[in-house]
Parts: sequence; structure tokens; C-alpha cells
Amino acid sequence: MGVLTFALNVTLDGCCDHREGIADDELHDYFTQLMDAVGAMLWGRTTYEMMESYWPAVARDEKAPRAMREWAQKLDAKPKYVVSASRHDFPWNNTFRIAGDLHEAVTQLKEKTPRGVLVGSPMLAAELERLGLIDEYRFVVHPVLAGHGPTLFQGLERSRRLELLSTKRLASGAMALHHRRVDAK
Repeated sequence: MGVLTFALNVTLDGCCDHREGIADDELHDYFTQLMDAVGAMLWGRTTYEMMESYWPAVARDEKAPRAMREWAQKLDAKPKYVVSASRHDFPWNNTFRIAGDLHEAVTQLKEKTPRGVLVGSPMLAAELERLGLIDEYRFVVHPVLAGHGPTLFQGLERSRRLELLSTKRLASGAMALHHRRVDAK
């Protein structure tokens, strides 16, 4: 069974607004490497629509910065799964809808994706965490105090113990942290 990894940028004060991070080439390269290592991406509808509205055009833009274009092209080719009760059509290349019971559907996705799945939606990740489905966490903590939300795991019912597996300091001062659930197998 593949590992489900939640990967996201976050500020020092816990804000996970994508506009608050330091989006340089090194950060794009880091997330491209994470994506290369897994077999699929998993998003909620809101994140999918944000990604769909921007990255396909970057993949085709020959003038886009190298790191952004490489991320966009690889993302375009990667299988993308979307959890949505309200949307049924997903025209972006290699995009599939996840329907039905979330626990069962994501467990099946993990079983059929031995290289693992990367989830990048904060709201979806909060629900997957409540269901005990997230195995690992890849947070890039940016040296920014945003002073606003949204924040990670709002309303989590109980605390979770994590084991630190690795750290990497980026030139921007951001820290890439890799954790695993203590109870993960």
C-alpha cells in the first residue's frame, strides 16, 4: 500500500495561504522532487480549481521560469484525483473524481498507488487526518508571520504525535520538514 503524504507550505504562525510563502526556484524544485517520488496527487475541489486555473498555462508557456515550468509540466502528466461532491467534470489532463465514502475511496487509492499519493489541500487533509489516513507530512515552514488564516488542522479533535525524519534548510530561510505519524506503519 502506498503512503499518503500531506505536503504544504506554511508560515511560522501556521497560515497555509499559498500567497504567503517564498515561491522561488528552490521551492518549486523541492515540490517537483516530492511529486516525482509519488504515483498520484490528491486534492479537494477548491485546491483543484486553483491549480487548474494556473498551472496548465504555465506548462505551455515557453517563457515561464524553468522551475515553475518543470513543475507545471510534470503536474500536467501526473494522475490527479479530486474529492468533490459538487463537481463531476474535470477536463484537466489525467484528472479523476473520487466519490463515495472518503475513507474507503482514499484507502483504495493508496492500495492501487504503491509509489504513494501526495495530498496538498488543507481542508481535505484535515478530514483525512480525522480519518487517520495521513501517513507522512512534508511541511515547508516559511520565515513569515502572516497574521491571518487559514491555519492547518483547525478543529482537530485530539493531538497527534509525529516523528521527525529529516530537515532541509532552503536558501530563503524556509525549513523543509519531513514527519511521520508515530502510529503509522
